[in-house]
Amino acid sequence: MDDDKLRWNRRYLSEECLLGEKPSRLLAQWIGELKRLCPGRRALDVACGEGRNSIFLARHGFSVTGIDISPVGLEKARRWAAREGLAIGFARADLERYRFTGAFDLILNFNFLLRDLIPREVAALAAGGIIVFDTILESPTVPIPHRPEYLLQPGELLRLFAPYPGEILYHGEFPDDPSPTAKLIFRKG
Repeated sequence: MDDDKLRWNRRYLSEECLLGEKPSRLLAQWIGELKRLCPGRRALDVACGEGRNSIFLARHGFSVTGIDISPVGLEKARRWAAREGLAIGFARADLERYRFTGAFDLILNFNFLLRDLIPREVAALAAGGIIVFDTILESPTVPIPHRPEYLLQPGELLRLFAPYPGEILYHGEFPDDPSPTAKLIFRKG
């Protein structure tokens, strides 16, 4: 994971936010429904990077913890939250070995794929809790080189969540987009 940490640190070194300051489009579109459906307001932002989605959730009344491997990204996120007067817990974590503590009402997993983490995410959800998953889909239009193990295959996200009791509230695959993604919103039974 040291290679990943160095790679992400380099990407986050610029003064600007790598993915911009706006939240994920999927999160922005669903925030009203998420607030209505989530059993509480405790949220976890997995691989939070510079904190754009953590900031957005905190603005909407969630108590947010953001975790990432990059100290550079996390420091930018901390400064941003402080400028806005938001209390967000940011922590450095190697997600290959991460152990969840407590239960969360909402877990975000954006732009990151570690298949072994999904069962732990589902286990960390409170009853009725929601996972919002949005990550890169294998496609000829993938913009930068990626290792195949970090790309979802068509239909894979549905298969990964099929064994868990609950319901899929939303699923979409967008292989022809400039940044091809698969998206899923799962609510634990």
